[in-house]
Amino acid sequence: MQEIKSLDITKEEMEYLLLKYKSALKTLETHLNILISDYEFKNKYMPVEHVKSRIKTFESAINKLKRKNYPVNIENIEKYINDMVGIRIVCSFLDDVYKIKNLIKNSKFINVIDEKDYIKNPKGTGYSSYHLLVNVPVYLSDGLHLIEAEIQIRTIAMDFWASLDHKIQYKFEQKIPKDIVSEMYNCSVDINNLDNKMLELNEEVQHFLHTDTNEKE
Repeated sequence: MQEIKSLDITKEEMEYLLLKYKSALKTLETHLNILISDYEFKNKYMPVEHVKSRIKTFESAINKLKRKNYPVNIENIEKYINDMVGIRIVCSFLDDVYKIKNLIKNSKFINVIDEKDYIKNPKGTGYSSYHLLVNVPVYLSDGLHLIEAEIQIRTIAMDFWASLDHKIQYKFEQKIPKDIVSEMYNCSVDINNLDNKMLELNEEVQHFLHTDTNEKE
């Protein structure tokens, strides 16, 4: 917090902004849990393995503003750092990612601002995930606040790769040797193939179960 104290941001401004982010996170978590539970009840199927959430640290937000050459103040954190509130939804199979994506997009409560399909179009590093940038309505004593949040939807395999990639980048301070970068990319290709294979196997199992049920009837 030493770096923050040296900036032209008051403690009250920081605490109020944090209040808005915490409120947005609670609101988004609650609504997503309701949507997922409703889907599970109606379809008798659980597409989500687990959900993780976080609020980006102010230190991280400040560093991001500096990298982009924006003045460091509360207004620019709210304007340019759109992933201060983040939720990651980890799904079982590849098609589950798109089921959850559609579930969120069809919600009347959450307004989707932007979306990026890094599954069909992976990043150069091999990173795969589906990103939704949304507005979360937060009602405080002074009125309605629309807080931006980022939702990442991915499979277990994608989450495994991304978690290790993050740890490797942190260890090398993002100056990763080229041979490791190449191997990580190759691993991402293997993981994509694995996701598709597991999806095929799941579809075969579902077809078998459906056929077996019909025969018994």
